[in-house]
Amino acid sequence: MPPNPAQPPSLRTRLQALVRELGKFGTVGSIAFAIDLAIFSVLRGSGTEPLLAKTISTVIATTVAFFGNRFWTWRHGQHTHMARQYTLFFVMNAIGLGISLAILALSHYGLGRIWPVFESQLADTISGQFVGTALATMFRFWSYRRFVFRVTGDSGKDEAATAGDPPDQSVAPSSSSAH
Repeated sequence: MPPNPAQPPSLRTRLQALVRELGKFGTVGSIAFAIDLAIFSVLRGSGTEPLLAKTISTVIATTVAFFGNRFWTWRHGQHTHMARQYTLFFVMNAIGLGISLAILALSHYGLGRIWPVFESQLADTISGQFVGTALATMFRFWSYRRFVFRVTGDSGKDEAATAGDPPDQSVAPSSSSAH
């Protein structure tokens, strides 16, 4: 039986939509994480300073994540001018990067002064890539949903109703907003 448009979606429907959303976000994030980890590891292995390596790897992974989240995870969310969304996405990622860098700096430069093992590439990878990224990811999910792609109460109903439908063509960027 199709949902009644006048009736709000049930808790079960909203939870199912949230689980699908988290799954998509997790998939996009996993791909971006793998890119981030690979680039960070290559840069650290070549002698690049830890904070610079993390910044470079995050910027590249963020670009991949933006397109995955905009066109798949939150394709039914409110889409504004692509340049505006991309800018907001990068601002939220800059905050997330700040969280990751703070954890990495605390480990490498703070704890590393007390225990030199925290200055190793392994310790940098654990603190910057796993601990920092985990905390930053929680912030990113909340901020993307709230500010970048603006998921409203009705979008869970829309997502549940159109879970198998192709992406809405009305959100495709125009040629002037693709830059």
